[in-house]
Amino acid sequence: MLADLWPLYGLTISTPRLELRLPREEELAALANLAGRGVHRPDERPFLTPWTDGGPKERARAVLQGHWGRLAEWSDSAWRLGLGVFRLGNPLGVVTLGARDFRVVRQVTTSAWLGIEHQGRGYGTEARAGLLTLAFDHLGADAALTEVFQDNHSSQGVSRKLGYEHDGISVDARGDEALVSDRLRLTRAKWRRQERPAATVHAVAACLPMFGL
Repeated sequence: MLADLWPLYGLTISTPRLELRLPREEELAALANLAGRGVHRPDERPFLTPWTDGGPKERARAVLQGHWGRLAEWSDSAWRLGLGVFRLGNPLGVVTLGARDFRVVRQVTTSAWLGIEHQGRGYGTEARAGLLTLAFDHLGADAALTEVFQDNHSSQGVSRKLGYEHDGISVDARGDEALVSDRLRLTRAKWRRQERPAATVHAVAACLPMFGL
């Protein structure tokens, strides 16, 4: 089976409403088409990724390339795990957990997108909580970091709800425009004190060498 060669295909995170796992090919196509239909309103730009550039097919292909690229570039010292978010088998979006030199540094980064029709229902908070359960409770992370545009109120809300605290700013270029993001940080100690959606992680033991552990 594929999971025998690439154990991450056996990894699953279950929350009260969601399942997080690597998508199979047809599920990946469905996720790509979901992104092609939009992950935010056309008059917004809440992400550095140019989600409104090109047409639906170009956006869908970018999701495919991003997924395949993360798998192809994986190493135990530099990895990014992009898990599909599913509810009752239907794709809602993707959450990503990444790290460099994790065995030593013990810090992860998170990012996410949801199809626009699935936003505003608490799925983003629940999916992030599942991802952080993997990071803190099973991989032994000391801290989780994320960067959010200051006017991306939905992502800011998810992070604050889960206990992230301000950790400075970062500045990125978008063409000739300088964009400021809040850098947010959640420590393992704060995570353990924080109320959060329940999550169960399955089949992580076989994956630990792939995370450098």
